[in-house]
Amino acid sequence: MKTNPILRLSLFLFLIAPLFVIAQKSASGISHSFFIAGPQFTGIIGESGEIVWDSKKRGARDGYVLKNGNILICWGNEVREYNKKKEIVLSYKKSEKSMELGTAVRLSNGRTMITESGTKPRIVEINKKGKVVKSTPLQPETERTHMQTRMARKLKNGNYLVPHLLAFAVKEYEPDGTVVNTFSTDYKEFGGRDAKTWPFTAIRTKNGNTLVTLTQGNRVVELDADGKIIWEIDNSLFEEKPLVDPCGAQRLPNGNTVITSYGAKKGIKIFEVNPDKKIVWTYNNYKAHHFQILTTNGKPIKGKPLK
Repeated sequence: MKTNPILRLSLFLFLIAPLFVIAQKSASGISHSFFIAGPQFTGIIGESGEIVWDSKKRGARDGYVLKNGNILICWGNEVREYNKKKEIVLSYKKSEKSMELGTAVRLSNGRTMITESGTKPRIVEINKKGKVVKSTPLQPETERTHMQTRMARKLKNGNYLVPHLLAFAVKEYEPDGTVVNTFSTDYKEFGGRDAKTWPFTAIRTKNGNTLVTLTQGNRVVELDADGKIIWEIDNSLFEEKPLVDPCGAQRLPNGNTVITSYGAKKGIKIFEVNPDKKIVWTYNNYKAHHFQILTTNGKPIKGKPLK
């Protein structure tokens, strides 16, 4: 049976079209390589859009490429560290069936910091053998395990900066669990708690401010030491409407901010905005829960990705 040659060509172009989608776009010529922890893909994407490293395990929540080249990844039930041969050199599994793991960060002392949500939510620090050597209780103000906390980070003073979604609060904890500071995110000017400005990622920047993504509130704010908003973005600023459940974020050394749009079903999945609130780079392929920018135009990112 003969088929129309135009029909055959149209079918061919339809099938190969996805191969030619340009996932990274930048009017100023920015190109990044980056790690993605996400529901569709967890691994490293090169500056040309190619897959450099694939964990073959989906649904990661947090993770980093470490200084030694190993890759640390957090899934809901396990934290793993892979070496360059893809061998698992560190593993930590949740201590209770009902728990969820949400954070995995390598600390300067060589320990790994992990958050556990559940009946007794806490931060743990484990040694190189995967043994818990420090535990800090958390106060998420809800029994809903999945909504207790997300991207917690350790500060230079030894305290922990922890976002609690349903508490509408970013809390700073001392190692014994004492809360010494709280930034509330149920802003009246945004519509209060009905706006679902749940804090997801909280980053203490070099200038002492705190960058916070506000998930279903579709906003990102930067707070001063008193919790006052000094910089913020929302979809009213952009024609593309890129903020759809912003989760992960990273402040780059040049002052730009990179943000995930975790809830986006199509279009922009990760984007970079400068201090003047202009989008300078976008990525529209795999969804990202969290990420880490590794290089820009062939040069490694200097400085630590998160503080």
